[in-house]
Amino acid sequence: MTSQTQGIQQLLAAEKKAAEKVAEARKRKARRLKQAKDEATEEIEKYRQERERLFKEFEAKHMGSREGVAAKIDADTRNKIAEMERAIASRKEPVISEVLQFVYNISPELHKNYVLQ
Repeated sequence: MTSQTQGIQQLLAAEKKAAEKVAEARKRKARRLKQAKDEATEEIEKYRQERERLFKEFEAKHMGSREGVAAKIDADTRNKIAEMERAIASRKEPVISEVLQFVYNISPELHKNYVLQ
């Protein structure tokens, strides 16, 4: 009987060692996955920064600075508004006179569909 008990004890010890090895392997795998994830995140961040730098270079080369673009748009807008105000000032009196002529020169007539009874 002692050999059976001893055999069972050896089996239990072997099972315990196997469970420990499996647990250790799982821990190593989890560490490797975490390390791979961290490396991938770092690589993605480097790539994003590089692409952002390239975009800013492209933007500066082709469009100039944002302040410059905003100032140019502002100046164009002011010029167009000033031009419109000059056009209004030069045409204001003739248009008012013409509208008043239409208002003053009313010739009352019967409508063509009106039938006398």
